[in-house]
Amino acid sequence: MKNILKISYSIIFLLAGTLTVNAAEKVDLLKTDWSFKGLFGKFDRGALQRGYQVYSEVCAGCHSMKYVSYRNLFEPGGPEFTEEQAKAIAAGFEVTDGPNNDGEMFVRPAKLSDKFVMPFENVKAAQAANGGAYPPDMSVLAKARSGGVDYIYSVLLGYEDPPSGVTLDDGVYYNKYMYGNRIKMSQPLMDDAVEYSDGTKATEEQMAKDVTTFLMWAAEPHLESRHKMGFKAILYLIILTILVYFSMKKIWSRVETKV
Repeated sequence: MKNILKISYSIIFLLAGTLTVNAAEKVDLLKTDWSFKGLFGKFDRGALQRGYQVYSEVCAGCHSMKYVSYRNLFEPGGPEFTEEQAKAIAAGFEVTDGPNNDGEMFVRPAKLSDKFVMPFENVKAAQAANGGAYPPDMSVLAKARSGGVDYIYSVLLGYEDPPSGVTLDDGVYYNKYMYGNRIKMSQPLMDDAVEYSDGTKATEEQMAKDVTTFLMWAAEPHLESRHKMGFKAILYLIILTILVYFSMKKIWSRVETKV
């Protein structure tokens, strides 16, 4: 009987601790106006281009985007750089190709058909460079995380000094929006961390919004075409409903007349 009571108390304390942790983690995410939300939502081209700049200058040193190709940067619905701009961006990176006629691998400038260059050769190299943590791939991050773009935006802006009584290990930082409030990534964004080519003021909030918009496009590159198709489908159904209604009304009017 005593053993049963001990086990019961242990379970109760465990559940109570879990509820306390979950309560501590429950923080309302930051909200902002996203241009791509809603039936008629579409991406802000300027935000996408600025977001790519933030990703390439701040994030790409650790985080890969293995499902995105350089050609996607000039395709409709995306950042819509010119083809020449996209080629210039790709040419700034080197990829290993081959084998050549001598059976050897060689290095060449990246082309539009290449995927974004990975920052590390393998998982072990990534972990070794980041204190044992593996930086997640950002290709579908906006869809893979609970809370989506609001969560990413909040985490980027959620760094602050830990509350009294909270102790952090070396290389760990406090973030009030991160699950567990602990994160191994140091604060990536600070005012003027990049110099926007379009002259936009690079505040921490602006960079967070721009790079999050870019990540949403990477996760859903066909969002705009999907919205257009959805609108056409709704319009078609409305017209069809009206036609069916008047057709049925006309048919039943004849039946009633005969009766």
